[in-house]
Amino acid sequence: MTLNIGFLVFPNVQQLDLTGPYEVFASAADVRVHLLWKDLAPLRSATGLMLSPTMTLGDCPQLDLICIPGGAGVNALLNDRQVLDFVRTQAAGAQFVTSVCTGSLVLGMAGLLEGRRATSHWNAVDLLPRLGAIPTPGRVVRDGNVITAGGVTSGIDFGLTVLAELQGEAAARRVQLALEYAPAPPFDSGTPEACDADLVATVRQGMARARSEREVLLPPLRPQ
Repeated sequence: MTLNIGFLVFPNVQQLDLTGPYEVFASAADVRVHLLWKDLAPLRSATGLMLSPTMTLGDCPQLDLICIPGGAGVNALLNDRQVLDFVRTQAAGAQFVTSVCTGSLVLGMAGLLEGRRATSHWNAVDLLPRLGAIPTPGRVVRDGNVITAGGVTSGIDFGLTVLAELQGEAAARRVQLALEYAPAPPFDSGTPEACDADLVATVRQGMARARSEREVLLPPLRPQ
């Protein structure tokens, strides 16, 4: 049976949040991957890559897996009723409800992370309690049928993890080998814990504007 997997694609999406797991799923057998948005006009990602939706939200069938990637464009979705209603409707019938990076904030605003363990980009994971979620470290965090991935590159780990759930470990291993996914980064600076305070501060500063806009859009922290 063919699996229907849908990625929300939107202006200023972080393209690797999307294209990393997309490559994993699209490389598997019996999978149909949809790029979903309100219309079919090409969109510019946060880093300038042009992306073309393949199906509108209104035409989308029931998905087996829905994934919300992150990026600066997430901010515009946090109070977008059409998008949040679509995510809720799809989540009700999906086998897996998922996100990469700050896409978890959209799941939270749709009310899908209440009381669940979840993760996000390291510069946003502390915002999850505002949405009723339990922030949990990890490249991929699962709580029931909700699976969230950390920042950007973790989307590939997420894709392989979920593919193993959907089609078995052997299928995921075949895709991993086909993609030659054997990460060996040249520097040990992929997490804040691995870096000095000055480097972390510099990177945070580059994200400060999107972060401050996001904080205004999210509900306040709930009293303990």
